[in-house]
Amino acid sequence: MEWRGRRGSGNIEDRRSMGSAGVGGIGLVGMLVVLAVGYFFGVDISPLVGGMEQGQPTEQRQLTAEEQEMGQFVSVVLADTEEVWTDVLARQANMDYQKPSLVLFSGAVQSACGGASAAMGPFYCPNDRKVYLDTDFFRVMKGKMGAGGDFAYAYVIAHEIGHHVQNQIGILSKVNELRARASEVDSNRISVLTELQADCFAGIWARQASEKFGTIDQGDIEEAINAARAVGDDILMEKAGRAPMPDSFTHGSAAERSDWLQRGLASGDLRQCNSFAEAGL
Repeated sequence: MEWRGRRGSGNIEDRRSMGSAGVGGIGLVGMLVVLAVGYFFGVDISPLVGGMEQGQPTEQRQLTAEEQEMGQFVSVVLADTEEVWTDVLARQANMDYQKPSLVLFSGAVQSACGGASAAMGPFYCPNDRKVYLDTDFFRVMKGKMGAGGDFAYAYVIAHEIGHHVQNQIGILSKVNELRARASEVDSNRISVLTELQADCFAGIWARQASEKFGTIDQGDIEEAINAARAVGDDILMEKAGRAPMPDSFTHGSAAERSDWLQRGLASGDLRQCNSFAEAGL
């Protein structure tokens, strides 16, 4: 993926120099909030990253050269999502795209959805319409999940932006209503359908970005598909030493996640991403 030297987004809020200072830690109440809105999150990687920061206060610090470069990368990917979704929503939904902000943090963060730890993975908070990302997650993807590469990381950002698109077009509010009256098993399945649609939306972004910017090749696409498989619930459970239990899945299996990503890639069409209708909802 060619991203260096390209336009970045102005909608980045970089809190990484704060470390975990000022976020107030997570605590029991914060963690309960995190779990209560768990379907807005990317993946729970806590079983794989026990050594990651858990919100202990740190002094303000200078960003490393690597962190600065990663911030530039995220800014370019976010700018690409802005251009793509402005075009797609105008053409396919007759709607003006409302650009979200993306918050970069280290270790722990406070959002309008409560406190969160880096071990919970990247997430989207619908209450403030912001994506939250600790870029150390990319190191975990490469080292612990075997899913490295610029476009694999871009897929993660695009997936969270997919949740923002869901929020803007009114899907997340309907998901809330469904889950409020569902059993635990049914609630988990609704969560899976929400995540699979966000994967499909990430696929739409990848297709459109390739056509618009010409910066993506087949190897990049394979990186994204590999990343989608790597964050499947079954794979994460196996890596954590647990037997996969489909009724407890909240994000989808490796096969489901890669399949829905590829649907978006193949079609570029919002109508082909209706995971709920396919499930009979």
